[in-house]
Amino acid sequence: MTPDTQLAAAPPQQLLKTAIPRYYESLDFPALWDEFPTAPDYFESTYRLPPEGIAALQEKRLLQQVARGWQIPFYQRHWGAGGLKPGDVSCLADLKEIPPFSVHDLRESIERNPPWGDFLGIDPTRDAPMPLVLQTSGGTTGLPRAMLYTPRDREVMNIITGRRLFMQGVRPYDLVQVALSTGLTNGGFLAREGIWKYTGAVPVMTGSGAQTPTRRQVEILKAWNVNFLVGFSAYLRNIGLVARDDMGIDPRSLGLRGLIAHLGMEDREALEDLWGCGVYDTYGTNEFGSIASDCVHRTGMHVFEDAMHVEIVDPETGQARDKGERGVMYVTSLFKHAAPMIRFNSNDISSWVEGAPCACGSHHRRLTKLFGRADNMVKLRGTNIFPEAVGALVAEHPATNGEYVCILERDAATGREDMRVRFELKDANHPATQVEQDLTLRIKEALGVKLVLQAAAPGELSPLTGLSSTSKIKRLIDARTKA
Repeated sequence: MTPDTQLAAAPPQQLLKTAIPRYYESLDFPALWDEFPTAPDYFESTYRLPPEGIAALQEKRLLQQVARGWQIPFYQRHWGAGGLKPGDVSCLADLKEIPPFSVHDLRESIERNPPWGDFLGIDPTRDAPMPLVLQTSGGTTGLPRAMLYTPRDREVMNIITGRRLFMQGVRPYDLVQVALSTGLTNGGFLAREGIWKYTGAVPVMTGSGAQTPTRRQVEILKAWNVNFLVGFSAYLRNIGLVARDDMGIDPRSLGLRGLIAHLGMEDREALEDLWGCGVYDTYGTNEFGSIASDCVHRTGMHVFEDAMHVEIVDPETGQARDKGERGVMYVTSLFKHAAPMIRFNSNDISSWVEGAPCACGSHHRRLTKLFGRADNMVKLRGTNIFPEAVGALVAEHPATNGEYVCILERDAATGREDMRVRFELKDANHPATQVEQDLTLRIKEALGVKLVLQAAAPGELSPLTGLSSTSKIKRLIDARTKA
């Protein structure tokens, strides 16, 4: 008789005795908080470690993660194929010897071993019971990529969420409105857990525009005297414009103390001017949670280096970039148990901040900003183009509202490839031809390539970009295959 049939045949009184894993019993919380201090204790301890102290802590935790990796089939196969052997990594400097991997390797792992892949170091059907939570990637290409989190993995991510919000001014009993999707994707629920558990503030989970229409987002902000607004910068800009232009409400009158954004290439000053408050940049992913964040000085995003190790490398050679030089980020988790992430090629492009340490007193390295994704880069007639760079130029023009989408097209007759950039005007009645000409010249001057510019009315591009329906906004559409 199988365990399932035994359970089905068991009398009710036996079913009542079935062990149910309880979250509060799954962790030694004081020990975890000692290992990964929470706010505000973090800012008087780990946050102020000197560089050599940070390196020593990272080395200790890296070796623990590598030992864990050798227990997992994904790493046994991937590292073995790259010529790595147990014992080859004995210090932090050896990290560069580990073969990196990317989302493509994760997808292949899931295809070989559905539904979780062989990168998950636990078997939920066989290992000791523990409470698990499932969240996914955005799923912009194919089925969302699922990730299971153990209590330890999730709680460290929550601790870091609490730290970064504290860094950005959130305090107990503040109302923090979260305009991130609340579904399978990780961002919204991770924000809720971190706010609720580790800041003392109150999360107001309005979700994306599909879950709470943008006008209602504004009404809630105003009626409940919300203190902070969290979301992707494009949607935060859209909320402000809807308040100002459609509802006659000056966003500055709402009295927000801060916008907490995934800023990317958005114009921070324009957002701050629209809302009348500071804008704080944050970088994170589904697999890691928050990786880096602005402090109140906004001099670059501090990496949480007790929990993450970040490398910025040349995308072609894998060699480390110097400060100020752009490259792709390889990220290594220093805390995960179920699915360690060791030299994960995020495909996100950034650079290290140059110059003196931040005035906040932390020596943790800082990222400048997120310049785009390497897999979004388009080579058009010999020129590398990032949609995010195009968007930044579009947003400079005073006649636009900053919304745009890049569409790759191929002429069926000639085979010539072009990029058509559709952008929204602030005012649908504004003469479009002059703006199109201005932007054509500006983009040619800045990027060295001539693109096709096409104006649209305010809100017209939302069905293409998903601005009002999802947190994962689309800026590049490849229409070449359809042609």
